[in-house]
Amino acid sequence: MTVNVREHEFIAVSHKNGIATVTLNRPDVRNAINDQMRSELIDAFEKVGTDRTVRAVILTGAGKGFCSGGDVSGMRARLEVPAGEVAFNGWTRQRSTHRGVAVIHGLSKPVIAAVNGAAFGLGLDMALACDFIIAAEGAKMAMSFIKRGLVSDGGGMYFLPRRVGLARAKELILTGRVVEPEEALGIGMIDRISPANTLIDDAQLWAEQLSAGSPAAIALTKAILDKTFESSDEAIFALGREAQAICYTTAEHRSSVEAFLNKTSA
Repeated sequence: MTVNVREHEFIAVSHKNGIATVTLNRPDVRNAINDQMRSELIDAFEKVGTDRTVRAVILTGAGKGFCSGGDVSGMRARLEVPAGEVAFNGWTRQRSTHRGVAVIHGLSKPVIAAVNGAAFGLGLDMALACDFIIAAEGAKMAMSFIKRGLVSDGGGMYFLPRRVGLARAKELILTGRVVEPEEALGIGMIDRISPANTLIDDAQLWAEQLSAGSPAAIALTKAILDKTFESSDEAIFALGREAQAICYTTAEHRSSVEAFLNKTSA
């Protein structure tokens, strides 16, 4: 059974079998991100993050696109403010953008981006912030910032090299060219391709598989793996020791051991 929760104007949230689907919901502008949508997205992810009935999250877009990037109307408004306010206003907006990306990337539960159409600019950055990406056949992806005279500001310069390597990330960002699912899968930008008509069902099944284990073990594993590229082996070993000590105390570990021992002794 799917339960829809209506709390926001531009973000829709539904729940099914322990999986929350967060949908960017401005289909008339291909789900371009404006300030209100960004605020609502942060709120939605914070709520599913603390909801213990939610084991994993799918991020997708309404209509024909995943997310076309930042709302161009906001860019127009930025150009109209006094020159002396442009930098500080931009800095303030960037803090909000980075908070939105961080709440996706830092969620303690598996997050899958189900890219149902165009994912350009900030839209692709948000998909890359997720743990996994499944794209529909025919979807198109581009680090299109360079086309606007901008840099990738939503985490793409951090996430993309970790997926495709530094040189290829530079090429994709500096050209802003469109990448289709087959190429994206081949270079590691995405993880799976799905027929468009089964994309959400396929993401749902994958999310259920990824989140079937102990919530504590999943959360701790994610937190440690996300630090591995910036940490020494000793630091990761230390984090692993601490995490394992916590896992020893969980109900899932105890019940698993007891079930094994009872079966062995029977």
